[in-house]
Amino acid sequence: MFPWTQLILLPFLLNLCYGVGASVPSTTQCEFYNHTACTSANKESCFSVQICDRPEPEKRNHCYVLWQNNSTGKPYIKLKGCFLDNIDCYNKRECVESREPKKELLFCCCEGNMCNSNFTWKPRLLPPVPTGVPAEPRSGPNVVFYIVLPMLVVVVAVSIIYFIYRQRKHAYFNEVPTVEPHPLPQRSPVLGLRPIQLLEMKARGRFGAVYKAQYKTETVAVKIFPIQDKQSWVSEYEIFSLPHMDHENILRYIGVEKRGENLQAEFWLITAYHEKGSLCDFLKANVVTWAEMCRIAESMARGLMHLHGEIPASKAEGFKPAIAHRDFKSKNVLLKHDLTACIADFGLALLFLPGKPCGDTHGQVGTRRYMAPEVLEGAINFSRDSFLRIDMYACGLVLWELASRCTAQEGPIPEYLLPFEEEVGQHPTLEDMQECVVQKKIRPAIKETWRKHSGLVALCDTMEECWDHDAEARLSASCVVERVALQARLVPVPVMPSAPCADVVHKESNM
Repeated sequence: MFPWTQLILLPFLLNLCYGVGASVPSTTQCEFYNHTACTSANKESCFSVQICDRPEPEKRNHCYVLWQNNSTGKPYIKLKGCFLDNIDCYNKRECVESREPKKELLFCCCEGNMCNSNFTWKPRLLPPVPTGVPAEPRSGPNVVFYIVLPMLVVVVAVSIIYFIYRQRKHAYFNEVPTVEPHPLPQRSPVLGLRPIQLLEMKARGRFGAVYKAQYKTETVAVKIFPIQDKQSWVSEYEIFSLPHMDHENILRYIGVEKRGENLQAEFWLITAYHEKGSLCDFLKANVVTWAEMCRIAESMARGLMHLHGEIPASKAEGFKPAIAHRDFKSKNVLLKHDLTACIADFGLALLFLPGKPCGDTHGQVGTRRYMAPEVLEGAINFSRDSFLRIDMYACGLVLWELASRCTAQEGPIPEYLLPFEEEVGQHPTLEDMQECVVQKKIRPAIKETWRKHSGLVALCDTMEECWDHDAEARLSASCVVERVALQARLVPVPVMPSAPCADVVHKESNM
């Protein structure tokens, strides 16, 4: 084939394929509808707004509609929502289907917020066959010019478009949906307003402020995200909305709301309220007995175990994927009235769907003093097990915080200190933590008085195996649960055999 022809046509064809110079409409939300989930007699009330997941670099979000026409041509909508990166949807401002129905189903997609609110089917019309006396046939060089050259142009164009199409599709294959989403239902935040009265600010963190509030007759917690942290609010909503997240050691979710408009918009996350607050704040003001420490440690590890585990779909609920917290620390462990723990703050959490990559994520996130060595080095293997092991490193540090304030140790109980506070102070830089944890391989000091108690010495072994420099040698959350539960039963038996559990995080999915 003629190389010069390809070179001449390539810029034109690329411009044709990708719309160079045209503005790309941003798609962050779409109209959502699922006919199988809509049981209301008033179908209009089933329509809602879906907040689209943030796409990976070089990819786009679209909106789509899947519907079916009856014998009279009236459309029956099956599905509406967000759709990720399909080249057929690029630069389409309106949702229009022009192909013949596939299995009686019609599909269209478009770009731009809520562009799927309206949709239509406009079948292509075949050009009319010309009638009359045929023109005289052309001959000589005209045949080459008028027939061969256009054919070459078409072949080159089709080849380039097919190559580009295959490249784009290879990066992220996404079929047209023909059934309702599975295993995770597509949901969107409820934006209606509840009668909530804010009473008192309890904490202010990186992603917003937490208030004690009154909702009807119940005291609740309201975490308020400013508009610049909307993505963290969306992430928390997505995690809390997953099947099987109603667990006694996970903070109880009540709902989400958007308040205000434009730059004054706020995003509310409403959850259960726990008067005792975070484990960090509790340990600053209180010491714990051996029994209390075991109760906190075991319930905290059970929460992590539930978070990290996959749960198959059942008739009652859908599939729950493994979830990495990515900011596990004593500030994000809340204490209930009976001193059992529940895990909170999923703004950085990452979920892992079988057969799908982690997606567009940045590895070096979280709180510096709780970062594992591989996070500080920027040497994370972006796999599910690697992220779960990072949580377990932080779990070891929280166990150390508990042990430091436990009355089972001999002698006076020292003042509460954060992990590495003695080594790097209260406000360490990333370089401080890299030097301490990665280069010098320092870990929080374990006092000799702790090793004189049969239960605490076993807990020391557990925390050391959780914060092991070798990520693959770290314990799983389920193993921590087993070890702490065993010690709670054995103490005050003086002899403490080595715990039989030796599995690590990468085996957790088999348990």
